[in-house]
Amino acid sequence: MSRTTMRAPEPEHAPEPGHVQGPAPAPEPEHAQEPAPAPEPDWTDPDCPVARTLDLVGDRWSLLVVRDAMDGARSFTEFQRRTGIARNILTDRLRKLTAHGFLARRTAPSGRRQEYVLTDAGRDLFPVILTLRQWGERHAFAPGETHSTLVDRHGTPVPEVAPAAADGTLLDSRNTRVQKTR
Repeated sequence: MSRTTMRAPEPEHAPEPGHVQGPAPAPEPEHAQEPAPAPEPDWTDPDCPVARTLDLVGDRWSLLVVRDAMDGARSFTEFQRRTGIARNILTDRLRKLTAHGFLARRTAPSGRRQEYVLTDAGRDLFPVILTLRQWGERHAFAPGETHSTLVDRHGTPVPEVAPAAADGTLLDSRNTRVQKTR
């Protein structure tokens, strides 16, 4: 599998993680309301971006809801059907993801119900979901075991991503370090 550097996908052509199910959903209308930021939670480690992110979306169900939203799920029923999540847990996760600005609620085109759409912050989780997917492809399946495949708009499997330094050097834990601010 070839390696590419990690970069933000082009908005109109961004591949969707998760299960490939028919044509991509129509672009989201620009009138989707972005919620106000949620009150600051008690941070596990207030100076660490990884810890803060995990405080916001670090449980299994939140990332699966985001994954399915990226794959076109919009309604409570769709999220429940795709994930198998209990109604009370799904209600809590949708409320949390909306309160923290990953999802926005809007009236569905039918006008009869509410639906959930990704905000810019939610779409910005794409590289996270992609990296988790690719890690899972390498480490969570036995050799030859079948699994879903993420493909681009042409049906070609998405190449493995790898972060690279400005000089093109591939980055990992052996050649990076955290620089503390205090």
